[in-house]
Amino acid sequence: MSRLFDDKESWTREERKTKQDQSLSNMVSLGYEKSPRIKQIFDTHKINPLNIKSREDLEVLPVTSREKLVDMELQDQPFASLQNPDIKIDRIFTSPGPVYEPHLSETDYLWARAYHAAGIGPDDIALCAFSYHLVAAGLTFHSGLRKVGATVVPSGASSSQMQVQLIKDLKVTAYTGTPSFLMSIISKAQELSFDFKKDFGVKKACFAAEPLFPDMRRKFEEEYGIDTYQMYGATEVGDVAYECSEKKGWHICEETIVEIVDPETGRNVAAGELGEIVVTRLNDIFFLLRFGTGDLSRLIAEHCPCGRTSYRLAGIAGRVGDAVKVRGMFIAPSQLKMIQAKFNNLPIQAIVTREGHADRLKLRLEKISPEMGDEKWETGFKKYFQEICTVKIDQIEYVSAGTIKPEEKLLVDLRKW
Repeated sequence: MSRLFDDKESWTREERKTKQDQSLSNMVSLGYEKSPRIKQIFDTHKINPLNIKSREDLEVLPVTSREKLVDMELQDQPFASLQNPDIKIDRIFTSPGPVYEPHLSETDYLWARAYHAAGIGPDDIALCAFSYHLVAAGLTFHSGLRKVGATVVPSGASSSQMQVQLIKDLKVTAYTGTPSFLMSIISKAQELSFDFKKDFGVKKACFAAEPLFPDMRRKFEEEYGIDTYQMYGATEVGDVAYECSEKKGWHICEETIVEIVDPETGRNVAAGELGEIVVTRLNDIFFLLRFGTGDLSRLIAEHCPCGRTSYRLAGIAGRVGDAVKVRGMFIAPSQLKMIQAKFNNLPIQAIVTREGHADRLKLRLEKISPEMGDEKWETGFKKYFQEICTVKIDQIEYVSAGTIKPEEKLLVDLRKW
């Protein structure tokens, strides 16, 4: 099995940008010609489609949130006139709203890159436990598994007992679905007196639609011998990013342009800063430009040892409404949880205030170990905090154990606007 899915994954950054910019320019020109909605957007904002020649040029266009897309489709069903009327649609899916998606061709590489990176291939029998009913999940993940040659068991939303039987009888080697459902399948197997690790052959799992928490990942990998991978996408734009065997960020799919933007302005943030994930999928079927996912992340620019040269997403830090901007950069509660985990579940509370025109960030920390507060410990803590949040701490206040109650907010904004 080759290390990479195709040559695109090892393109130089310059090669990738040149080719994606050309595909984007073609998509915009075609969209302006074929889609009344795209023409309306460009004309309303007095934008010449010929001026969109690169990913940087996208900033002049508005970000379309899911809520905005729902409104657009309600006004102009079924596809808000964003589709190409000249192309035969393979499938139409729905998501709550309702939103109707004319789905990408079955020849598209949806999710195949993710499954290949997870080591799933022709020797695998894969259980696909995503729903096949109306929504895009089941069939699109199924197609990705088939593109890497795996045999697929389309179990969908069957009961956990049925899933156990399928895994046992069909000698399933790989699972794709949500992590919580796999855990319920394992629990059901144990109820039925099976030892999941010894009695079954599931060695790989690819998860989407839910976060994979570190303690759950450890349990899967250490107790049950299952190598776990995360995948990230959205119904409206397909697959966006995926983990490789290094598990140090999620590689951005070659078929997508991902921007990390300030959700208030739609402008790209500086490299490494937290912002909203905005996706443009390069295709000639559905001209959804700059789709705002509402998820927060940051880009990792360093090259990955796996050989893939794309930028990576540093996981999901939360939703746009959860974050607070400090000195122009966002901090999310999930980042604080990551710091807590690094420092032995240290109780933390971040408090944002303003002195004059300047934001100030104070960290309240419970003194749960004797070394806390000495210069070496504090220097290490501040350094790690800035690596995760990109914002410097102005003040640390040490409080006694038990002071910060579990029900208190991790992130408190006391500024008056």
